[in-house]
Amino acid sequence: RAPPSSPPPADLELKQWYQRRVRGTYLLMLWFLLIMFLIWFLRAPLRLHENLDQLGFFMNSLTPKFYVALTGTSSVISGIILIFEWWYFHKHGNSLIEQLALTYVAPFIGGIDLPEKPVQSECKVWRNPMNLIRGCEYFKFLQATGNSPLTHYDMNLTSQDQQMFFCPDVSGAGDKADELMNEAWKTVDTEKRMSLSLQAINANSNCASAYIMLAEECAASIPEADKYFRQALKIADNNIRKFVSIPTSHDSKANSLHRRDINICVYARRRVAMCLRKMGKLKECIKITRELIKEFPLMSVLHIHENLIEALLAQKAYNEVQQLLTRYDDLTLPKSAVICYSAALLKIRPVSEKFFADVTAKKGLTALQFTAVEALQRAVEFNPHVPQYLLEEKPIILPPEHLLKRGDSEAIAYSFYHAAHWKEVPGSIKFLKCFWKETFKLIPFPLEKGKLFHPYTSGTEETDRELLPAFHDVSVYPKKELPFFLVFTAGLCLFTLSLALLTHFYPIFMGELARIALEYFATPFAMIAEHLQALLPQQIWNLSSGINAEYGGKTDHSTTRTPLEARRLRSYRLFLLPRCTLEGSSRFHKISQVFLEGNIQADSFPPGEGKALPSLHQWY
Repeated sequence: RAPPSSPPPADLELKQWYQRRVRGTYLLMLWFLLIMFLIWFLRAPLRLHENLDQLGFFMNSLTPKFYVALTGTSSVISGIILIFEWWYFHKHGNSLIEQLALTYVAPFIGGIDLPEKPVQSECKVWRNPMNLIRGCEYFKFLQATGNSPLTHYDMNLTSQDQQMFFCPDVSGAGDKADELMNEAWKTVDTEKRMSLSLQAINANSNCASAYIMLAEECAASIPEADKYFRQALKIADNNIRKFVSIPTSHDSKANSLHRRDINICVYARRRVAMCLRKMGKLKECIKITRELIKEFPLMSVLHIHENLIEALLAQKAYNEVQQLLTRYDDLTLPKSAVICYSAALLKIRPVSEKFFADVTAKKGLTALQFTAVEALQRAVEFNPHVPQYLLEEKPIILPPEHLLKRGDSEAIAYSFYHAAHWKEVPGSIKFLKCFWKETFKLIPFPLEKGKLFHPYTSGTEETDRELLPAFHDVSVYPKKELPFFLVFTAGLCLFTLSLALLTHFYPIFMGELARIALEYFATPFAMIAEHLQALLPQQIWNLSSGINAEYGGKTDHSTTRTPLEARRLRSYRLFLLPRCTLEGSSRFHKISQVFLEGNIQADSFPPGEGKALPSLHQWY
């Protein structure tokens, strides 16, 4: 198999992008010039001057009611487009107009790379290393409030994990008690689980998985759960010793039971350490957790080190926490909120006690404060949901049994245990409140980009809603930014609606304003046309002027005029046309004929119409 090709260097990519951009710009300019040349060359067959004159007469004859109807219709149409764009954006996450433009218009222009549509991949859900005990914690909350803290999706994932951990992976391995427990792990009903586990203990008093089930589901207090876990640990240790003491080779069923006993041993010891932590026995908890990490280093996927970090923070052993972070905060290992926010807390601790926002605003950040802000920025980018729980801006609920990294479920699981550790550090909450919003603004937009970590996974919000209970308001940060065309459509709708209202209430003022705007808009184009005609040779004008006779069938008066006369007539129409009406068209043609002959005298015009023309004649 050939090795994968290396990606092109950044300079080459930039050069290719620049070439595509320049090529697309040249093609667009060439297309624009070609269209303008065709319009100029066919101006006589198309009778552009006569059509413009008729258009001017038509526009001057319109009443304000027409403009009210026009702007009102435009506002209604833009409002409908705005509603449709908003619906499409909420359903698909992008703008329909922008998507159509990138798909069908961009290939003709060139130089625009179409963005790839993100694949809706399923988010990976992790087992919560600090999950509570169902019987004495989750079920007590259910009895007290009537709201279930666990969702069916979360409990189903726990059932699958328990089947993988505590059921033999070879069919037929084990006795009747193991068969009963296999059936118990597959069900989600609590009463049925308890009944099957009691039957398994009656069938075999040394069934370790049955005692784990009783500790998780039946124990009414932490000490009672600790008792069941220790019983399961004792049975699993005895089974492991028996397996190791036999030097002969074992069959597949015996190996399957041995792997199950190891899983039970690791799970039970970890649960015993968590029970000791909740009973306030921190030294024993830390000792058991350290031994567990040392004996089973390959079990790092279970994130046992996060239990140790939490216990050391509760003991205020910050130096030992720093040693653990040095070991596990590595680029090759998966990150978590515990790793990132614990590192930020240790950076904040030396500067938080003497931190004052007003003094920092005047003097600026010191080197240690800048390092703490960088660590906080890293943590906020990894999971931006955590600060709201640490600052008690959102209520903390019981953590789920599974979590989604960088999601709201992980933020709840972290804050449930570590909020107390932040409060133990003087000034850390104040430091977090002062800087977290500023670092939150540095999170890349859109979500497909990333700065210090990989891009956010699509579908994070949907997965969190399945993991967290219905009574919890799921945090959906960072929010998606609105596309350009959605904002443009909203602005267009408001603008046209404002024009409609102003034209309805102030028709004369708006009509005069529209006339002035059209005059200023048409003046630069007329001047450009005048200069182009003056620069081009006379033969080209004679050639293009004769086209009208071939296509139109009769000779236009413009074919017998000199270029100076044509320029005079066009300029006169430009400045005088907005002041003319249909009733005064005869006077307009009379004044035009006098203007062409060059007899610019005040007595050549009707009263009041020749006073403004000498200044125009002087301009020529």
